[in-house]
Formats: sequence, C-alpha cells, structure tokens
Amino acid sequence: MRSEAHEQSGASTNGPVVKVLLAQWALTAALAALFWSIDGPVSAYSALLGGLTAVIPNAFLALRLIVPRRDPGAGALLRAAYTGELGKLALTVLMFGTVFALVRPLAAGALFTGFIAAQLATLAGFVVRSVNESGNKGRSKGRQRRTSSGDG
Repeated sequence: MRSEAHEQSGASTNGPVVKVLLAQWALTAALAALFWSIDGPVSAYSALLGGLTAVIPNAFLALRLIVPRRDPGAGALLRAAYTGELGKLALTVLMFGTVFALVRPLAAGALFTGFIAAQLATLAGFVVRSVNESGNKGRSKGRQRRTSSGDG
C-alpha cells in the first residue's frame, strides 16, 4: 500500500518537472532557429549549445530528485538535492569548458543567450505553477462556500 502511494505521489511530481525540461528544450530549439534565420549557422549552434548547457545539467538534477530512493525520508531527499545541485554545477562548468575549448567558431553572445533563456524557462515554470495553484485554491474555496451556504 505504501509503495502505491509513493508511486502515485512520484507520478504527480514528475509531470511538472518533465514539462519544464521539455519547455527548456523547446525554447532552446526555437531560439536556435531564430538565431539561424537572423545571424546564420554559427549563432544557431552557439545558442543551441548554450541551451543544452542549461538543459542537460537541469535534467541531471531532476533525475536525482525524482528517482525513488530506498529511504523516502526528508534526509535522503536533502542528500539527493545537494548531490544533484553539485552535479548540476559540475556539469555546467564542464560543458561550458568543453564548448569554449572545442567549438570554433563560436558566437559567445548567442551561447549565453541560449543558456540564460533556458534557465529562465525554469523560473517561468515555477511562476506558472504558482499561479495555477493559487487559482485552484481560490476556486475550491468558492465551491466550498457555495456548498456550505446551500446546505444551511
């Protein structure tokens, strides 16, 4: 019974995480296409690499937090978050280092634009979720008031 509840709660948290990662990827691809049409292929692949430099480490962190652990307690989640965040930081540094060392020519402005845009997609995901949750709470309170006023 406990594992069923754990699986159900995991499934509900996976949805927003996957949506944000897909939004980051879609924004990265759209930005690369935009740079291609405006400034050519160098800016396009630079923006794509910048976006991937954000998306791949974020996916690593998400996996660390989503994957079920043997210990479902708060301490294990906190350890997974610390490990995931350190891994995310290390991957980001490694990816930027690799891009700057191996990719020639490179449009640094497009690279950082892709990176920042993908990171902002994460922030936008939190804002949208917060707005949706606060809107749903207000609707459920309105339903409760109507139900309780109709009973009396």
